[in-house]
Amino acid sequence: MLAQIVSALGVVIVAVFACAAYFYISNKLLDMALPVTSDDIAKMSRNFNRRAAIRPWLFLGPALLLLGLYLVYPVAATAILSFYDRTGTKFVGFANYQWAINDQEFRQSIFNNILWLAVVPAACTFLGLVIAVMTDRIWWGNIAKSIVFMPMAISFVGASVIWKFIYEYRGGTDTQIGLLNAIVQLFGGTPQVWISIPFWNNFFLMAILIWIQTGFAMVILSAALRGIPEETIEAAVIDGANGWQIFWKIMVPQIWGSIAVVWTTITILVLKVFDIVLTMTNGQWNTMVLANLMFNWMFRGGGDSGRGAIIALVIMLAVTPIMIWNVRRATRELRER
Repeated sequence: MLAQIVSALGVVIVAVFACAAYFYISNKLLDMALPVTSDDIAKMSRNFNRRAAIRPWLFLGPALLLLGLYLVYPVAATAILSFYDRTGTKFVGFANYQWAINDQEFRQSIFNNILWLAVVPAACTFLGLVIAVMTDRIWWGNIAKSIVFMPMAISFVGASVIWKFIYEYRGGTDTQIGLLNAIVQLFGGTPQVWISIPFWNNFFLMAILIWIQTGFAMVILSAALRGIPEETIEAAVIDGANGWQIFWKIMVPQIWGSIAVVWTTITILVLKVFDIVLTMTNGQWNTMVLANLMFNWMFRGGGDSGRGAIIALVIMLAVTPIMIWNVRRATRELRER
């Protein structure tokens, strides 16, 4: 363990010094190549302008290089791979695309992803907003917020293991140790294998992500609520507005930007959901989502790189419009400021 810590620290130190050396040397070379100490005023002005135009690219260059290496190249390689067979050596044209259109499991995965998209972002945002409003009005609000936020510190796999115990089922005459089945049994109901019930089991899995992400939504929206001018709320109260009207007509419109941020962030996360499904059901009982289907085709049973690439492209195409919209909205807000 000590050797690993020392090695990690060594890598960090070397990387920091390498970055500092790169920026110092590159700027020094730029200054030497385009001096501004000439007696020729026109040349000096031209060199100064060229310096100003080139210098930002010295800082952006390494980032753009890494972005191209780790983002653009993999996307292009994946797109090309989607036209090849399972081994990635024989060109098969659009055969993998035809498979995706006709495959029942692929269509089921898309349906499940759409279901997750319809439920999880809305539930997290709504619960986060409600909790943020309620906890701002009570003296022990910070304690409540800490409790709600706590699941964010747990990994998706760890949270899934916790919820496995909640949904646990024991057959025969064994005592039910699962919390949900124990409650059902207490009220005279029949214990169920909850995560094996088709369609409804998707909602049981969604509950895990909602439990985790509600804390994130609450923190962002709570900060946004505190940014609302008190004068606005006081004026609404004087005008006779009740609590419900203040919430929907005063608070929500003023924090709509923050709500959009929370919604889109959780939406992108949902499109890439993987760990929860893998840990809870491994995609069985019609719970498969696109990320798990991609993993299965790419790495299991000998792998099929062509079909795995198709699914990866679908996930990327689903995420890209949301990210573009998010970036444009953020850019617009910065310009307005």
